Amino acid sequence: MSIADSGAAAAARGLDLARVLLVESDVASRLTLQTLLQACGYKVDVAASAAEAVGKLDELTYELVLSNPDMESPEAGRGVLAYAKRKEYKPATATIRKHRDGSPLEDRKKSSRRMLVEAEDVSTFLSQVAELISLRATRRSERTLRLSADN
Repeated sequence: MSIADSGAAAAARGLDLARVLLVESDVASRLTLQTLLQACGYKVDVAASAAEAVGKLDELTYELVLSNPDMESPEAGRGVLAYAKRKEYKPATATIRKHRDGSPLEDRKKSSRRMLVEAEDVSTFLSQVAELISLRATRRSERTLRLSADN
């Protein structure tokens, strides 16, 4: 079954998959990642700037926010993720990493960022997205159980 087929099958079964906010200023990258995520059944909203992303974060609830850390300025992409982390609904957040120079292994060793989603390898990218959304769901469930046990 292809990626597009699995996304269409999920939609046909009425599965309510995660809503993802993709923040990427590069049009080609944004459209490619958006199409890939949608083909897998995710609901994807896109933002081309940090200001647009903040507006979307204020309007809707997201399970995952993916942002390019080097958008308008080096701080813009990271600022979007910091803003998302302060939202009451606590979405999972990650930076999108694209390898243009050097090898992916060298880039990963040099990087000090904790949550990277590698956009070069499709299967790895999709696995990382699913893992982040799953981890967020687990943490929300644990938090709910703790709160109900305290009451």
